[in-house]
Amino acid sequence: MSKRDYYEVLNVQKNASEDELKKAYRRLAMKFHPDRNTNDDSAEDKFKEVKEAYEVLADPQKRAAYDQFGHAGIDPSMGAGASGFSGGFGDFNDLGDIFESFFGGGRRGGGGGNRAFRGADLRYDLTLSLEEAVFGTDAKIRIPTTAVCKTCQGSGAKAGSSPQTCPRCGGVGQVRMSQGFFSVQQTCPRCQGTGKTISNPCGSCHGSGRIKEQKTLSVKVPAGVDEGDRIRLSGEGEAGLNGGPAGDLYVQITIRAHSIFKREDNNLYCEVPISIVTAALGGELQAPTLDGKVMLKIPPETQTGRVFRIRGKGIKPVRGGPVGDLYCQVTIETPINLTLKQKELLQEFEDSMKDNNRHTPKQNSWFDSVKKFFEEMKF
Repeated sequence: MSKRDYYEVLNVQKNASEDELKKAYRRLAMKFHPDRNTNDDSAEDKFKEVKEAYEVLADPQKRAAYDQFGHAGIDPSMGAGASGFSGGFGDFNDLGDIFESFFGGGRRGGGGGNRAFRGADLRYDLTLSLEEAVFGTDAKIRIPTTAVCKTCQGSGAKAGSSPQTCPRCGGVGQVRMSQGFFSVQQTCPRCQGTGKTISNPCGSCHGSGRIKEQKTLSVKVPAGVDEGDRIRLSGEGEAGLNGGPAGDLYVQITIRAHSIFKREDNNLYCEVPISIVTAALGGELQAPTLDGKVMLKIPPETQTGRVFRIRGKGIKPVRGGPVGDLYCQVTIETPINLTLKQKELLQEFEDSMKDNNRHTPKQNSWFDSVKKFFEEMKF
């Protein structure tokens, strides 16, 4: 093994603190770990070199001897050599968090195959109409789920028998496995971490202790919910294992598009078509809201795109606060399917305005801008 300067190996200063040494070691150990460098034959040597340097510098006595005499001041038998991870790290208690990701679940739970596990959470997508979301509703949903097997009461064993202690792991749910020159714990492959084996499985659940079923639930949707909101139903998720609690069910809200209204936060928006006569002369018309009709007054000479605000006709927030508003945007509808007489009248109306520019100020201003634009263009 290379005998480079140990401080150089760890890339730290000679006055580095214990924490700085440990951080440097963790970073380099992660970088050169053989299981992460399967295509690099030199990674294992670099890893051992980093380990050797840290084992010396992390020990105050060895570090003092090394600082005074260099490599000659330390006992070679205390290096990494063939001793694996002996010395200051034993069974990785200090650095288990680094290597846990290499060997899935090796340190999980610390044994105990009979430990209860909480069931998984579930999600259900509930689609509502805008009215249901605004005013609230009681929705019935039917969901697939898992429940504790009633035949075996969740044990997984056939009536008259019971689960036995796993002979592979002795009931702890974990076994020690060798990977390269490491010895780590993994979930027992025979009992899948439960610590028990079942020789006579239950006929209903086939040894799992849980069965699939459908159940109908009532979901109380509060008034004012919006797209993306979630409603939590505690304990309505999958059943737990070994007597563990059930998970939760999260109902995710989506809202169907409405034929009239669009929602943005707590406000509603709608488009109101009006005739050119109403736009020019003014008038009143009925505008829809989610709880009835209101009269919308259109003033004379209203232009297309104008927005009218009706206060308090929006949505009351689900978490409290002021009610939103309704915004009505008017659009002027051009008449179609005209009779000959109607066309003649419109032409007569158009001719009557040709000599008076004050009737169409926006149009005249636009034409003036276009004329100026072309005059200033350089071809």
